[in-house]
Amino acid sequence: MSKIVAWTQWSDLPAIDGVDLRNPTNFPLESSDLSQIEFYVPTYMSGKKGLDFVPAMPNLKYLQMPNAGYDDAMAYVRPGMTMCNATGVHDDSTAELAVGLALASRRGFAEFAKDQASATWNHRRFASFSDSKIGVIGFGSIGQTVAKNLAGFAVEVVPFSKSGRDGSHKIDQLDQHLPTLDIVILILPLNAESKHMFDARRLALMKDGALIVNVARGPIIDTDALVAELNSGRLNAALDVTDPEPLPSDHPLWNAKNLLLLPHVGGDSTAFESRGRKLVTAQLHLLISGKSLNNIIVDGTK
Repeated sequence: MSKIVAWTQWSDLPAIDGVDLRNPTNFPLESSDLSQIEFYVPTYMSGKKGLDFVPAMPNLKYLQMPNAGYDDAMAYVRPGMTMCNATGVHDDSTAELAVGLALASRRGFAEFAKDQASATWNHRRFASFSDSKIGVIGFGSIGQTVAKNLAGFAVEVVPFSKSGRDGSHKIDQLDQHLPTLDIVILILPLNAESKHMFDARRLALMKDGALIVNVARGPIIDTDALVAELNSGRLNAALDVTDPEPLPSDHPLWNAKNLLLLPHVGGDSTAFESRGRKLVTAQLHLLISGKSLNNIIVDGTK
């Protein structure tokens, strides 16, 4: 029986019976016969560049995304192709960043860092993180990890999900709660329903001085509407993702007031390597055993 040809970014995955492991060292994508690849894991954080190899893989049956988000990969999925995401791999890294951004923004870390750079001793009072009412919008595995991390603080967590599962409110009840929330953390997938969920109307519902944290996808927030709110001084934001992304150097968001901005590093910590390897290895074992893969987003067998 011929082996399944699988390509990943790792050259040190353990050998798996029935799998021919390929990687950038023994099988560079730019110069190899991509028709051989049946199981493909785009290099983490390669974005469109990594996905653009998919059309040159006519025999690809399994697209294993290294990200939890998969909206950018949907356009590459063909009939008969199964796509899986990396649910669970990035939960802790993204959740800790979400909490860190909320804490840093609420307590003025960015402003104090600027003072340190200019050797300025400027004692100021910022809002407390304690006693905040925090909405977690999106209550999947990462959202639940955010809530778990927040359990150690003196805060009230109000989760929201589309289904209202696991004790969360339904997202269609969000508007009635927004005026009561001090912090809003976005960690939901980007789709037709969530795009520009936080437009000018919904941002206006947020209370004066509230903070919005986005560790999901940039287009969930209407960027122009957010820039207007930030520059008015009414809202605060901490963003790990933007729309557009990467953010052009001349974009007005760079100079907006009350903003802490990161270059999409939520899941990209040292924790990714071991967890990414573990997920891919487990998926290949399931495949060889004839069992259903985990984290299936599109099932090409149906």
